[in-house]
Amino acid sequence: MSKAKLNGIPEHVAIIMDGNGRWASRRAMPRFLGHRQGVKALKTAVRYASNRGISSLTVYAFSTENWTRPTEEVDFLMDLMYKTFVQEIGELQKEGVQIRLVGDRTNLSPDILKVWNQAEELTSDNEGLTLNVAFNYGGRQEIVSVVRRLVGQVSQGEVTVDKITEETIESLLYTHPTPDPDLIIRTGGEMRLSNFLLWQAAYSEFYVTDVLWPDFGEDDFDRALQNYATRERRFGQVSAKER
Repeated sequence: MSKAKLNGIPEHVAIIMDGNGRWASRRAMPRFLGHRQGVKALKTAVRYASNRGISSLTVYAFSTENWTRPTEEVDFLMDLMYKTFVQEIGELQKEGVQIRLVGDRTNLSPDILKVWNQAEELTSDNEGLTLNVAFNYGGRQEIVSVVRRLVGQVSQGEVTVDKITEETIESLLYTHPTPDPDLIIRTGGEMRLSNFLLWQAAYSEFYVTDVLWPDFGEDDFDRALQNYATRERRFGQVSAKER
């Protein structure tokens, strides 16, 4: 068991970073300014998670459904992601953060893939926080991808149907080898998963705050961890209080 878990800190925290657009709208600003402010909140969250001894942080940056947004907004988000990693990769490397892309890479532009590959290669040996960025990610699409790969393996005789287990499926998920999230935080007040980590969230604890993502700071993150520390995780078993 990790030192973090022994101290009541979740080993893996996942965040649905919701509310950038609403943050901007409430200030009569263009939506892109909300996304830009959201990057600042992400930097704060990464630093906080690292300092608190959290092993893995997975953030929902761009979903497979987000492609349906206005073209101007999608283009801005792609450019923002690219520039952010170009600018921040040096600092992340200095802090020992390992970066991983979690999502479908097949329809991303060559420039985006290049910066991702460079970031992953540069930080692959880092032993600090693992930062999984769920980009072009969808939980259902992830499961479909796993099924397709398993069908291919079965047809090639690499595996038999009776040998397919939960562990087999987990080994083919985008998030592998990161363990399932202990805590999922959603900002912005909405009470739904939004196609995020559908398999991995089976026994995750949930924490929802009305705070919009650009305003989510260290105190807000701390409140989420304090709330998590009060939970009794039973994983389908009877509560210790009821035994």
